[in-house]
Amino acid sequence: MAKNDRRGSWFQQAMSLPETGPALRRYFINTMFDTTFVVLGIIIGTALTADAERGLVISTIITSCVALSISTGTSVYEAESLEQARRLDEIGRAMLRPVEDTNLGKASKASAIIIAVLNSLAPLMASAIIVSPFLFMGGDTLVAAAGTSLVLAIAILFVTGFFMGRMSERNPWWKGLRMAMVGLFAFVICYLIAGAV
Repeated sequence: MAKNDRRGSWFQQAMSLPETGPALRRYFINTMFDTTFVVLGIIIGTALTADAERGLVISTIITSCVALSISTGTSVYEAESLEQARRLDEIGRAMLRPVEDTNLGKASKASAIIIAVLNSLAPLMASAIIVSPFLFMGGDTLVAAAGTSLVLAIAILFVTGFFMGRMSERNPWWKGLRMAMVGLFAFVICYLIAGAV
């Protein structure tokens, strides 16, 4: 029981560190945007072609997002571990003793893990939403499924932008609309490129 209490305490301390929340939000939002734009490109390149195959579209989206999940989780963990180690070194020098094995040190290490794990979920969440029309709509309606997926992708960009606006205490509706417009612009550019190739 005491072990569980200590683990819970480390988790709470990690989440209470001033840098954990902002880093988590920043990484998560950036990864959600990156994933959504990547999937937009995949849909245009695989689903909106003359010889489009439903299985290929689904497998490409899922495998790409799993790869993004592993990549972003690993890179965020390494970056945050380095940053947390630097902070602990600064604190240790100020206190004239190492702090790696203190509650603060353990909370800092837990913070890097929490940020990395939660951030790695962003690509999986985005892909689960965007790929759903291809899973539940028949192969004969591939273009319709692609259209629905594109609408969902733009909606993800809008919602993410909306929350960005709320967190930054700016107009959330305008922020969401702006992100959705960027998504539409990216779609048009990628569609024109795909048509020209």
